[in-house]
Order: sequence, then C-alpha cells, then structure tokens
Amino acid sequence: MSLDPRYLTDAVGVRLSRLAHAGLFGLDPETLEPVPLAAASYAWEGPLSLRVALRGDVSFASGAPFEAEDVCATLRALGDPALASPHAGLVEAVGRCEIVSPKEVRLGLVHERATLLTDLELPVLRRDEAAGPRRPEGGLDGLGPYAFGRVGEGTVELRARAGGALSRPAHDLNVRVVRDENARALRLLAGRADVVPNGLSAPLLGALEARGAIVRARPGANLTYLLPHHGRVPFRDVRARRAVSLGVERGRLARTLFEGRAEPARSFVPPGSWAHPPGLPPLPYDPAEAARLFAELGRPSASLLVSSDRARGVQARAIAQMLRDAGLAVEVVTLELGALLQRLTAGDFELALLQMPEITEPQLMQWFFHSGSIPGEGVGANRARYRNAAVDDRLERASRSTDREARRGLLREALGLMGDDLPVVPLFHEDQVVALSPRAASFVPSAEGRWLGLASLP
Repeated sequence: MSLDPRYLTDAVGVRLSRLAHAGLFGLDPETLEPVPLAAASYAWEGPLSLRVALRGDVSFASGAPFEAEDVCATLRALGDPALASPHAGLVEAVGRCEIVSPKEVRLGLVHERATLLTDLELPVLRRDEAAGPRRPEGGLDGLGPYAFGRVGEGTVELRARAGGALSRPAHDLNVRVVRDENARALRLLAGRADVVPNGLSAPLLGALEARGAIVRARPGANLTYLLPHHGRVPFRDVRARRAVSLGVERGRLARTLFEGRAEPARSFVPPGSWAHPPGLPPLPYDPAEAARLFAELGRPSASLLVSSDRARGVQARAIAQMLRDAGLAVEVVTLELGALLQRLTAGDFELALLQMPEITEPQLMQWFFHSGSIPGEGVGANRARYRNAAVDDRLERASRSTDREARRGLLREALGLMGDDLPVVPLFHEDQVVALSPRAASFVPSAEGRWLGLASLP
C-alpha cells in the first residue's frame, strides 16, 4: 500500500492520502466543483494569471508553517520529469509560480487550462520534501486534518490534529484492509469496525440492516465498464464491441446484483455531470442483434479479467453468461488487483471488468481515451489502446477553454463520437454505499466516495 500522494492513482490510496494531505482547493462533496481549501481566496487576473491567497490558520502536521514557497516547490517538483509523477500533466500548464508574499502566490499559465482549480486539489507538500525520494509509507508532511501514524501490513493509523485544512477531528482513525466481505460484515456487527465504504454486496447489506447496522447510499460519480483491447481479436473490430454492449442486460444487473443501488449507464460520464448529454435513451439490450454480430465474426472467444473482489467476481460471471448466450465464448479469469492492473497496463488482455471510481471532472476522459494517454506511449490510462483523432481534438480543445458552454459542447461531441465506436462498454454508475455502526451514524458519503466526512464525526 503506497501513501505518497505524488504517485497515487488508485482510488483507495487517493482517499487515504486526502485525510493527511490537502491542496489549495478541495472538491465540494455534492457538486464536485472546486472550492478553496488551503487557499483563503483566489482571483483571476486574466485568462493566464491566477492569484491565490493562503490561509493563515493552516500549518503542516509537523508544525512547519504553510507558505507560498511550499506551493511553488510542490508545483516545480510535480512537473519535473526526474520525479516521474503521473500527475505531471496536471501542472504542465503552470509556466511560472511567483511568490508575491509569504502568504500569496501568482500562477502564470503557458496556455489556458479549464481544469486548473480542480488540478490544484493535488496536495501541497513541504518545500524541503516536495522533490525528495518516494515515501510509500506516508511519511510526507501534510496539510490535512490527520497525520499518518503507524503503517503496517493492511493497516494505517491516522492521528487527529489541529491546524490542518479542516477543523481538528474528534477521533483518531484506524483504517484496515479486510479482503473478505463476510469478515467485513462480522467486524461491523461485532463493533470492531464503524464504517465500511463500498465493501459489501447487496444481500449482505440487507442482512446487516436487519441486525441494526445503518446503510446509506447516494448516486456515485463513477462508471463501471467493460474494457476491450482494441488491438486484439475480436475487439479490434467495432462489431465485437457493439455486440458486447448489446448483449449485456444492464437493467437486470442493476436490479438484481445491486438491488437497485446502481443506474444503468447511458454515457461515459455520470448523470450528475454538467457534461452529460440530456435526454439520452437507455443503451439498448438486443441479444438477437448481438448474436448476429458475433456470428458474422465467427463466434469468437475472449478471456474476461476481473479482480478477486467477491462482488466483482459475481458481476463478471453474470456478464460472461449473458455474452455466452449471445455467442461470445467467455472465460472469466480472476486476479489480485495489482496483477490485474499490471496486465492491463502491459496490454496483456482481451476484455476486463473495471471501474472509473472518481469522475470528478469530465475532462478526466482525456486521461482514459486520448491517444496520448496510452500506457507506454504517454502518461494516462487509455488501456483500451483507443485512437480517434477527432476525439483527441475535442478533448484537447475542451481542456484549453475556460468557457463552460463551449467546453460542454466539445465534450458532448467527443461523447457522441465515442458512442459510435465504443472505446469501452459503459455498464452502470454504482451508488456510493456505506454500512455504519451507530457510533458513525452521521457519516454521509460524498459523490466521489472520498472519506473526508470522517473528520467531522462527533
């Protein structure tokens, strides 16, 4: 488990790191719009200049003061190729970081950047640590409401502190990785756990509620999807990708496997996103047409990779049976998450079941679908090896426009193009679901599933 925020891209690592670290901006838990966090205020001085005042009541966990030099040192470090941070692209537009005073910076951009405030959600590090060696154990000084304590195999202790970007929490935290969902449920019932986020299947949630646990759910800013390799047979042919989409009965999966706590996808972005096109019909379920397309392709076969998470395995087997019925011979292959991601990055797969867990900004599509984001060729997670110059053009133009309506139009054009050739097959948007003990009854999940609400528990 790595806790160095300069290198984290997995959802669990990011959620853990944001308890101990904070950026100039945070995300509103309802709208996911950027809001000042370690920043006190900001003002645009033109399309290429942003002035940010820093809060005077925030310090690092070590007690070191939080100053403008820390901001500039962090931006320099993240953009330095020697650091090899996967977040380098988020700061490439910042050509200059000027220290106006110890508590004020001015950022000069080399080009307009639509997502700059959201990008500045990246944690600010102490100036003497920003460019230092990797610290996977989480030892970097942070601005969050907690400080990392002991980090062991599958456990992380977080100590509440004053002086962070949020008020001092009432409780320390002990975060534990429990890989078996039955064990998670038993720990909750035994009073040995208080919050289980997105870690229990629908039948277990019902049983827990009957035993006095509290279950809360809200629509999630995520996408569960099937990832086809565009360079492999049969998915290099768009007919195979369309057949997969037509052969999966999304509504039935949402009703049964999630007991209604998921919404069938109509697009690549969740319905709550400002870029989601209005009035989209449900993605069609047409097993007869899927069978016809698979027959045209010679009734192909494929392996379906899935993580060892029990709920994901159930979903993968249900999807595989639907696709077998439509004419695709599917073998489900279960892998530990690390091994799964390694194979996807290396391109050693045909089809996989995955989730984009935090679609906090629709421009994230550039990370997953731009041809410059293919692993091994650029920085990003375009594991499908999808290439479409027209989509690249719309995404690039949207990233450089600060006009929300212009961006909306460009992103919707990109979504339309992607809907035609299906870089991935959207399945559903899962609710953020937490099971709680009575002690944590006031916890409310945020749209992207982060855990900062733990800091406000009484």
